[in-house]
Amino acid sequence: MTTKTMSIISLVCGIVGMVGGFLTSIPVIGWLVPLCPIAGIVFGAIALKKIKEEGVTDGKGLAVAGLVLGIVALALDLITLIACTICVAAFSSAMSDPNVLNSLANL
Repeated sequence: MTTKTMSIISLVCGIVGMVGGFLTSIPVIGWLVPLCPIAGIVFGAIALKKIKEEGVTDGKGLAVAGLVLGIVALALDLITLIACTICVAAFSSAMSDPNVLNSLANL
């Protein structure tokens, strides 16, 4: 696989990870979305390593962009996943409190 191909894959995975970050709260997709940024990080790092070893500059910018987008997307995906988990836990805790249920019944 050429460095340019790996750089393009890295960039595409980073972009999909950024766009897919909004889907993290959907049950099945939420566990699959963080895989795209991880793939972007891996492909970007491998492409940059090959570029450095071979001395070519073809695809270096794409590899750097894919690597950065992958890191940012992974961080945002994890933050969103943690926030959704905390919200679900807080909601279920509040709904098990009898005072909350009585307050809602009196509305």
